[in-house]
Amino acid sequence: MRLRRPPLFPATLAMLACCTLAACGPRQDTHPGQPVSKREAIFKQFLRTSEPMGMMLRGSKPFEAQQAQQLAASLKALSTEPWQYFPQGSTYYPSRAKPAVWEKPAQFKAAQDRFIHAADQLARAAQSGNPDAIRPAFHELSASCDACHQDFRGPPRF
Repeated sequence: MRLRRPPLFPATLAMLACCTLAACGPRQDTHPGQPVSKREAIFKQFLRTSEPMGMMLRGSKPFEAQQAQQLAASLKALSTEPWQYFPQGSTYYPSRAKPAVWEKPAQFKAAQDRFIHAADQLARAAQSGNPDAIRPAFHELSASCDACHQDFRGPPRF
């Protein structure tokens, strides 16, 4: 009795599926200066810095005044960084920026200023070491993020 080898079809299909998935992976920003990648990296750093503070202020993590001060100072420093990476024409994938960023530059600048001011106010409030004084400033910073996202950030592009 002769043993039959399984057909190659399942193995071939599996290999094609893996290659297809690999090709669909994250695309890199190959544009000069990589503005989309740079601004996204800053916003991700901002999120990684604000999350621990939010956890402390919501009570899901013990409040530590010194850490809150350091986080607020970092957020203040980061608040001025991403705006230089919004040059005209940087709406290509993976950007989520809406055309309004460039169509309404005065409003976008006002949103930036609100964000920068809120980060400054948070850093000042954090100097008190009092979570009850810091909480409203943190909420204002979050509100400035939400308002900007509503007007100037679109859904993810796939």
